[in-house]
Amino acid sequence: MHFKTSSSTMAQAACDSTTPAEVNLPVPDEKTTPKEAAESGKRKSDEAGEDETRGHSKRRRGAGGKKPRPGERYVPPPQKRNPGVSFSREHFDETSYYFEGGLRKVHPYYFDFKTYCKGRWIGKSLMEVFKSEFRTESIEYYQMAVKEGRIRLNEEPVEDLSLVLRNNDHMKNTVHRHEPPVVGRPLEVLVDDGEVLVVNKPASIPVHPCGRFRHNTVIFILGKERGVSELHTVHRLDRLTSGVLLFARTLETSQKLDKLVRDRQLEKEYVCRVEGDFPEGEMTCELPILVVSFKIGLCRVDPKGKESRTVFQKISFNGKTSVVRCLPLTGRTHQIRVHLQYLGFPILNDPIYGSSAWGPNRGKGGLPEKSTKELLEALVEEHRSQETLHLLDVPVDGNERGAEKDKESEKIHLDRPSEPNRSGDRHPIDAQVQTCGSETVDEAGQGCMDPDSNSTSSPKTQPNINANQTEATTQKSPPGIRDHLCSECKLVRPDPTEKELIMYLHALRYKGPDFEYSTPLPDWAEEDWVETG
Repeated sequence: MHFKTSSSTMAQAACDSTTPAEVNLPVPDEKTTPKEAAESGKRKSDEAGEDETRGHSKRRRGAGGKKPRPGERYVPPPQKRNPGVSFSREHFDETSYYFEGGLRKVHPYYFDFKTYCKGRWIGKSLMEVFKSEFRTESIEYYQMAVKEGRIRLNEEPVEDLSLVLRNNDHMKNTVHRHEPPVVGRPLEVLVDDGEVLVVNKPASIPVHPCGRFRHNTVIFILGKERGVSELHTVHRLDRLTSGVLLFARTLETSQKLDKLVRDRQLEKEYVCRVEGDFPEGEMTCELPILVVSFKIGLCRVDPKGKESRTVFQKISFNGKTSVVRCLPLTGRTHQIRVHLQYLGFPILNDPIYGSSAWGPNRGKGGLPEKSTKELLEALVEEHRSQETLHLLDVPVDGNERGAEKDKESEKIHLDRPSEPNRSGDRHPIDAQVQTCGSETVDEAGQGCMDPDSNSTSSPKTQPNINANQTEATTQKSPPGIRDHLCSECKLVRPDPTEKELIMYLHALRYKGPDFEYSTPLPDWAEEDWVETG
């Protein structure tokens, strides 16, 4: 591993399938002629048609088309597990925004999280699965949810958590969903020419739905406020990173841009503010980067990592911090942030790679002072003590149980509407842990029912709620329905400040052979800028 100074020209390369359903045709055996086989197939087709007409489709029968025995539970045949995700007005209309204190907030809303039965769940009861994998909420919560018909298996309401799961079972859970706030700055459209859509993304807003974010994402804001849909992602940015974000409007344009990426004909330029006086001249850091926690996208320099290369050049120094120009020549997760940390110049307010949780040297030189588990625990504890867990895209203590500790420290209000949650805690059934963005990695995905599921989610109309569950609103809380089972509705937490939601890393320019998109420098990148507060 090494890093070196270089005067070479800067250039940058940015860095589910579903299969058709099998068709089962009658296969002639040694004693069956082709004509007989064809006639047999025709008879089966006619029989199936008659069953459909009578409302007794063989799909509604048990395995192998057999009618379920009395008391036997129907299990549907396998379906396509990843049909893809597209968003429409139905999704955009699930809820609405409101603005308060410089933040964009989302009214809480009801939502269905879905998943198929995992292999490790087969033969286990719902009670066992909830106890072992969905521990943010108590078993009492799930028992109450069952009584109200909010947990369903194969479209049928679950009556008892002792129900044993089988292969191909499809589970749904209706939840009252709360999203964290993001900065309230408008999403500025730089270019929209029918082929590409280029925006200046504010910090704190994820590109795609991920983790606890859905409506507070670039994709949903564009769809809800500008009626834009069916966008093709060309590259991605960290949730806390601002700047140029490019989408293709058509599949043809997307394919052309993808080819430019593969052929290393695209250049991305970032600007950041780092701690200390960055060295003069041009510096190229060539250190391999390893993802040490795939679920949260945590990375570090490691000889076992992937080849990575970033070019840096100091722009200015204000006596305490430096503005640095960054050109990633490869596209590794958190590449710029990890390389700057290794060099000893972490981004000024990087909540992960600038954290003291890495040890006295904060990761300088890549010395592994802590194991990955110890590091994650230290990161969570540091941000919990500072009430800044919303800056981490990690579950509390990695297994959802830590959310209970966080809730115990909060003031409980049973008589007031909820305020959006500022914590990094995961929803009980939104346990999929994803990094909400990186310079290049895919942040697409939706809330799921378990940590390793890729199942999609869908909107849900509100369940039946008594009139006394709709509370009067206050100045700090939006009009809306409170849910008596929702633990988030019972918590009131202070909002993050706009400053807390901004990391000093900005995608300044995106350039190809015949196009270039850029934004002005952010205010924190001005030469005489001084941090306040």
